[in-house]
Amino acid sequence: MDYPKLDLPRQCSVNTAMLVPPLEDEAAQHVEPVKGPNVSSLPELSPLPDEIEAPVLLKVGDNVSTDEISPAGARALPFRSNIPKLAMFSFTQIDDSYPERAQQAEETGHIIIGGDNYGQGSSREHAAIAPRHLGLRAVIAKSFARIHWQNLANFGVLALEFDDADDYDNIDQDDTLHIAGLRDALADKETLQVDNVTKDTSFTVRHRLSPRQVKDVLAGGLIPRLAEDEQ
Repeated sequence: MDYPKLDLPRQCSVNTAMLVPPLEDEAAQHVEPVKGPNVSSLPELSPLPDEIEAPVLLKVGDNVSTDEISPAGARALPFRSNIPKLAMFSFTQIDDSYPERAQQAEETGHIIIGGDNYGQGSSREHAAIAPRHLGLRAVIAKSFARIHWQNLANFGVLALEFDDADDYDNIDQDDTLHIAGLRDALADKETLQVDNVTKDTSFTVRHRLSPRQVKDVLAGGLIPRLAEDEQ
C-alpha cells in the first residue's frame, strides 16, 4: 500500500472566543489560584543524600505492577491530584501497613527490595511520586520495567539492580541497608557496595542511569534539577 499522506486544509480557523488574554503584570501578582479540596501542590523533593542508612520496608516478588504500587479504582483515583492522600494507598494491595510504617521511618527514609520486572504495567507517574512522598529513597531489584525505571529517576528515587540476583534471597524485610559515597559513586562508576547492617554482610549493585538521569536523581528529581538550571 502507498504511504498515507495527510492533506491539511488551506485555511485553519481558531475560535478566539475560547482564548482569555493574560492579565497585566500588576494585576497578575494579586491572583490567588483556586484549588479544589483534593488538589495539592506537588510535594517538594529533597536532593539525594550522599549516604543512605535505612530499613527495608518491603520485599516484593517478580512482576509487581504499578497498579499494586499505586492502586487505581474508585477509592484511590479521586485523590490523584492530592499526592499526600494518594500516597496512603501505596502498596496496600501487598501490605496495608506500608504507608504507616513509611511515615514512621520518615527521618531515615526507606528502601524497597524487588524481584524481576519491578514496576511493570501502566506508566502512571503516581507509582513513583506517592512512595517517594512517603520517603522511598531507593529500590533494589533484579530488574525493572523500563518506563517505571525512568519515572523513578524523574522523581529522585535511586533504582539499583543486583549484580548477583542470588543476593535477593539474603535480604529480609526490616533489614537495615547502608550505602555510602553515593554522589561520587553514581557520577564515576556503575557499581556500588551495599552493606546489610543487620546481617553484617555486603553485596554489590549497579545502576544503568545516564549522566542526565544521575543529575536528576542527585537533585531530587527532574523538576528540582530543572529549577537548579534556571538559577
